[in-house]
Amino acid sequence: MTGRRRTRSTFLPGLLTRHARNGILSAGTAVACASLLAGCGVVPGTTGDAGGDTITVMTWAPQNTKATNKPGMPAFARAYARWINAGGGINGRKLNVLTCNDHNDSVAAAKCARRAAKENVVAVVGSYSQYAGSFFPSLEGAGIPYIGGYGITNDEFTSPLSYPVNGGQPALLAGLGSALSDCGPVALIRPDTLAGDQLPPLLDSGLKAGGHRASNDQRAAEDATAYDDQAERALRTTTGGTGQGCVVPALGDRSGTFMDSFRRAREDYPDVRTATVLGSVDQTVIDATGGASGPYEGSYITGWYPVASDPRWDEMKRVIRQEAFGDNRIDPADAGVQTTWIAYTVFRQIAESLGDGEVTADTVTQALDDGLKVSTGGLTPTLQWQFQDKLAAVGFPRLVNANVTLQVVREGRLVSARKGFVDTTKALQDADVDY
Repeated sequence: MTGRRRTRSTFLPGLLTRHARNGILSAGTAVACASLLAGCGVVPGTTGDAGGDTITVMTWAPQNTKATNKPGMPAFARAYARWINAGGGINGRKLNVLTCNDHNDSVAAAKCARRAAKENVVAVVGSYSQYAGSFFPSLEGAGIPYIGGYGITNDEFTSPLSYPVNGGQPALLAGLGSALSDCGPVALIRPDTLAGDQLPPLLDSGLKAGGHRASNDQRAAEDATAYDDQAERALRTTTGGTGQGCVVPALGDRSGTFMDSFRRAREDYPDVRTATVLGSVDQTVIDATGGASGPYEGSYITGWYPVASDPRWDEMKRVIRQEAFGDNRIDPADAGVQTTWIAYTVFRQIAESLGDGEVTADTVTQALDDGLKVSTGGLTPTLQWQFQDKLAAVGFPRLVNANVTLQVVREGRLVSARKGFVDTTKALQDADVDY
C-alpha cells in the first residue's frame, strides 16, 4: 500500500500520570454510577466477601445477542476464582469476580465500566467488548487497568491502562496474510462496523510481506442470517489469476453463517480455498460444517496460542474439570476462554508480586508500569509492557506480543501447520492503518 502512514493522535494526551488518572473521575460519571444496579447485567461473584481480605476484579463479555457472544469468558472467570479460593486465595486473600454483559452495545459497555469503578475493582481481567471507546474513559478516569482484553479493538493497543496478552486482530490478520502468499486473488469478508474497517489493511500488510497484492474488501452485516450474495461475489472475485483463490471470512460468530452460504455457492468454484482466524473458526465449527469433507479442509487458520491439544493447556483444563464440569459455556478450545485463562494467570502473578502490600488498581498498575515480567507457561512469550513498544510508530504502542501460531485443518482436525510462533512485527510495521 502507498501513502503516508497515519497514526492515532489521541494516545500521547492519554499518557497521564497514575495519580492524575486516579483523580479525574468526573462528577457526571460518579452520579451515573449510582443508577447502574438496574440494567447493567452484573452478576456478583460468589467467591469472597467485600473487605480488606478480598481482591475484587471484573470480567465482561457479550451474551445472548444477535452478534458475537462470549459467555465462556465470564463463566470461566468465576470458575477460576473458585479454584484459586479453594487453594487459599492469592497471598491469603480471596478473589472476588464480578461479571457483566456488555450486550454488544456501547451504552451497556460503558455501564459495565462505570460499575467497575463504583465497585472499586482493582482490574478488569480477560474480557471481550467491541466498544472500547465507550468503556475506556471510565476505566482511565478511575485508574483501573484492563488486563488481557480479547484484542478486538485498536484502543486496546493504545490506551495507557491496557495490558493486552495477545496481538489481537492485527497480528492474526497480518500472520494470515503472510501465510496466503501462494494464493490467487484473496477476498476478505468482514463486518460493516468501525472495528471491521480496521481489518483490510492488516490482512494486506501480511499479503504485501509475502509479495501478494491487496485483498478484495467486502463488507457484510454483522448480524445477518444469510450471506448468499456475499458468498457468490467472493467466489467470483477470487476466480482467475495464478493459483487457487482464497476467501477469508472474518465475521466472528457469523462466520459459520457465511460458510453455510459459501458451501452452497461453491459447487461452481471448486478451486477456491478458505482461510480465516481463530475466533471466527474453531474445532466445533469445523465439525459442524462437515469436518474433513467440509469447506475448511486444507484451510490455514491463524491463532494467538498453541492448538487446544497442546499440553501447555493442561492446567486450564484441570480447572475446568474441577470447577466447571458440565458447564457447556466453557470450551477449552475457545480463544476467549483461553485469553481469560492467560489474563488471570498474569493477574495472579501481579498480585503475588505485591506480597502482603495493598492490592489496589493503583498498585497493580504500578507493578505493570515498573516493568514486571510475566510468564504464561509458554502459551505466549514472556510479557512485559512499556508505554512505547516496537509498534508505537504504527499506532499500536501497547502491543507487546505480535506472535501468532499457524494452524491448518487436516482430515477435519485443527493441527499445527508450523512449529512454534510466527512473529508478525515486521508486517505490522509496514501496515497502512488509518485511525
